[in-house]
Amino acid sequence: MKTRLIIIMFIVIAVSAAFITTLRLESEKPSIKIESMPDSIGASQEIILNISDIKSGIRNIRIDLVQNGKESPLYKKEFSASNLTGSGYVLEESVKVIIEPEQAGLTDGKALLRVAVADYSWHGWWHGNRAYLEKTIIIDTRPPEIEILSRVHNITQGGAGLVIYRLLEPCIKSGVMAGDNFFPGQAGYSKDQTVFISFFALDYKQGKGTKLFVQATDKAGNCAKAGFPYYIKARRFKQDIINISDSFLGWKMPEFEPDIPVADRSSMKDKFLNINNKLRKANFEKIAQVVKKTDKILYWKGAFLRLPKSATRAGFADRRSYKYNGEIIDHQIHLGIDLASVAHSPVPAANKGRVAFTGSIGIYGKTVIIDHGFYLFSMYSHLSSIAVQKDQILLKGEILGRTGTTGLAGGDHLHFSILVNNVFVNPLEWWDKAWIKNNISSKLGLIQK
Repeated sequence: MKTRLIIIMFIVIAVSAAFITTLRLESEKPSIKIESMPDSIGASQEIILNISDIKSGIRNIRIDLVQNGKESPLYKKEFSASNLTGSGYVLEESVKVIIEPEQAGLTDGKALLRVAVADYSWHGWWHGNRAYLEKTIIIDTRPPEIEILSRVHNITQGGAGLVIYRLLEPCIKSGVMAGDNFFPGQAGYSKDQTVFISFFALDYKQGKGTKLFVQATDKAGNCAKAGFPYYIKARRFKQDIINISDSFLGWKMPEFEPDIPVADRSSMKDKFLNINNKLRKANFEKIAQVVKKTDKILYWKGAFLRLPKSATRAGFADRRSYKYNGEIIDHQIHLGIDLASVAHSPVPAANKGRVAFTGSIGIYGKTVIIDHGFYLFSMYSHLSSIAVQKDQILLKGEILGRTGTTGLAGGDHLHFSILVNNVFVNPLEWWDKAWIKNNISSKLGLIQK
């Protein structure tokens, strides 16, 4: 019996030793993955590395930046081993490192990021398997230079403008800041790819105190700002009262029934408020998604067309109060101009462009949105029919549909809007030949197309 126990113990020890030896002699190198690492870094850059060694465990990690033969240590750590198997306790480690070139004594220019990791394997002369990762990076701590090329910028509250500027180095993002609104700038209009144009706008709330400047961020994350001369003209917008009748609600509410949650269908008033608030906000978000992308082609030329033989029924940025049964129940801003002609009048494209959207948008009903290039869009709503398709190129004056009463329209008309990026602006400016010449065309004429 005693002999049998000794034999069993010997077998267990031998198998365990064989298992540990096999485990410790594995030859698989540790894994090194960089989660986020740009090609260029600025004054401060965070990088995250994911290190793993599932079989033997991590022995040590070392991270250095090397420039002109000089090593600047960024991170160094030793990991303990298990007493039983001699393998590492830690199989996975996420390492976060902050690179600050100035504190590390590094200068602008090329540098080498070097990562070295060893595991607890006996492979490799008992020092473990080793893995290395090297990546060449550019240290750039200088902000980009911005040169403003356009000289005069007169903007009206609720109106648009154009800034032309030059970037003296490639940037990942640039454009005009108008208060908290950002309007991207784009190269492509000029043969000179360092020249950018940015259509920008003031929304109906932004008056004389609004700060305007060009901002650019380079590949290393350095940010620069450049002011430009401007004058803002304040403007007051009309107050209007819209009377909501039961007959109107009885006519319109069935069209929106699928969009109204069951909990909000208790009364005609509740249905209307849901549509005029929640659905309106959702519609704005949908429009904002459409105008996120634009073509780098300035399709349009000259003054934009107005619906022929039409009368203005509502103006841009009218402050509307909605009255029901003698009580004011809601307030909204009208972000377009309502134009009425005969029923089902043909609607011409206001200027040349590409159809960016066709379909129904809640309170706006059947709608067409045209991209005129460089984040300038026109929008045509409440249509009874649509005669164009997405991505179709329309010429100025080409018929895109017919006026109607779809959406939250009380009568046959066209709701016409102009957007600069995702901000609605006053269409009156874009119908004005003199305004376009003074504020847009004259500036574009200064740069080589």
